[in-house]
Amino acid sequence: MTRLHSDRRGKSQSVRPASRGIPSWVTYSPDEITSMIVKFGKEGLTSTEIGLRLRDEFSIPLVKPFVRKSITQVLKDNDLSPDVPEDLDRLLKRAKSLKDHLQKNRGDRKNVRSLEIIEAKIHRLSKYHKREGNIPQGWKYKAAVAQLA
Repeated sequence: MTRLHSDRRGKSQSVRPASRGIPSWVTYSPDEITSMIVKFGKEGLTSTEIGLRLRDEFSIPLVKPFVRKSITQVLKDNDLSPDVPEDLDRLLKRAKSLKDHLQKNRGDRKNVRSLEIIEAKIHRLSKYHKREGNIPQGWKYKAAVAQLA
């Protein structure tokens, strides 16, 4: 798959475990895994950070074979899901940090284009999340590209 805003190919990414079955080395029960997810969710970790922590500290490669739900669904069932989905929240944080950078460095024209690309991604992703019902229909992102150019 190619990148949307460039002529290059896509980035390489980590690979999921080959087997989706329950590994033999994991000794945790589904209730214990669910309670760990809820505990980490109460600490304020995102679903990605919870998954990394379970993988690195507790040797649980995938949660879904054990619990029959994803980490996000477990958090949603326990009323710990964030208001804004994680992927959209990351893009919003990137756009905010880039806006702060452009306020300090007004001559940085290359990153004005980068901000436009990030904001296009935000608009595209927000349309998807509105359609899926993950964010309210009235949610709106206000672009500040016109102010910076």
